[in-house]
Amino acid sequence: MGDFSSPRIAGMHAVIRRDGVDDWVAVEEPLEIRVDGRALSVTMRTPGHDEDLAVGFLYGEGLIDHYPPVGLTNDLAANTIEVGGPLLREVGERRFYTTSSCGVCGKGALEEVAVHAAPLPDGPVVSRDLLASLPDRLKQPEFERTGGMHATGLFDLSGELLLAREDVGRHNAMDKVIGGALADGYLPLHNSLLCVSGRLSFELVQKAAVAGAPILVGVGAATSLAISLASDRGITLCGFARSGRINIYTRPDRVDGDLA
Repeated sequence: MGDFSSPRIAGMHAVIRRDGVDDWVAVEEPLEIRVDGRALSVTMRTPGHDEDLAVGFLYGEGLIDHYPPVGLTNDLAANTIEVGGPLLREVGERRFYTTSSCGVCGKGALEEVAVHAAPLPDGPVVSRDLLASLPDRLKQPEFERTGGMHATGLFDLSGELLLAREDVGRHNAMDKVIGGALADGYLPLHNSLLCVSGRLSFELVQKAAVAGAPILVGVGAATSLAISLASDRGITLCGFARSGRINIYTRPDRVDGDLA
């Protein structure tokens, strides 16, 4: 068994000493999100852009429609973010202490998302080659260092990267981008593209739908519920984007080029 030292935190990564050699690993710590002093959710995340994470999470849940006051709590509690209310609606107990998903499934999940995300309009149309190239345009410096990060990138219709965030949680990386996009005035994302570094799960499609993104691209495969939700909300869902190839699961009318 190797000899490991205690991790030394350095921003989004930590350095451990293993058998006399430094190794970089992703930082994972809990973040509690409070609204007007009330604990709403705890998620495991990589520190950094915590305000955008909290705002993006609340926006994706249909609880806010603007960027509210947000920052450290009055007592400066570690790993705790305070968001100013009020929320647009009351939340149920299932919203508390979530880690990676919305906590619902199947038909109920589709119905709940429909409350917060209208079906997307037709267009825009983007070339297949551009969509297939998005993962290569997605900057992932912390993944390069640690191998332990997910990433989400926001692109314009020409493929220019507007915003990118990394996190140990794929849902957190998406929330950080959506929170940042809300702060920068990009929402709704009707003329933007989203790209994620891993598989396409239900919660990522949910967040993209609420943010108004017409096209979501992933490096990995899509799950069955992700495909169902994308079809229901009118999202073009694309997976296995790598080596110049891409799979189109839903709404291929937005993709210009050979789909074979």
